[in-house]
Amino acid sequence: MKHDVLEPRFVKVVPRDLEPGVLYVSMEYGTVVHSCCCGCGFEVVTPLTPTDWRLTFDGESVSLWPSVGSWNLPCQSHYVIENNRVREALQWSTARIEAERTRDGQVKAKFYARQAAIEAIDAPVIAPVPPCPEVRPTGLLAKVRRWIF
Repeated sequence: MKHDVLEPRFVKVVPRDLEPGVLYVSMEYGTVVHSCCCGCGFEVVTPLTPTDWRLTFDGESVSLWPSVGSWNLPCQSHYVIENNRVREALQWSTARIEAERTRDGQVKAKFYARQAAIEAIDAPVIAPVPPCPEVRPTGLLAKVRRWIF
């Protein structure tokens, strides 16, 4: 790894040009972005969602879990970011990468199906209100209204 330590930088918007060795964290957009730690210069984006990555910040350092596998990049680097430190991880085979992509897709489908079901249960049910029957005054009041109007 060319970069074995990353400096966390909390930003609203990630800059167009990334500084090597900087881990840009946008809580506003739930995204962590950095230049690949192997030094290839490619941008690595890790979305923070319940089914993707989790970021922990202890007031000084950040950790990102699970590991970062740059499987779509030519370098295919694989590393863990823990307490601002980059630890190189074992290279994965093509079969293992495909198995993980399949598992990841299944986890996402299950999570978002469950979320949709919860939202459907929590959605307010608005029953149509039947129209009020027209009430016509009777007796003396009715006679007075007819006389006036």
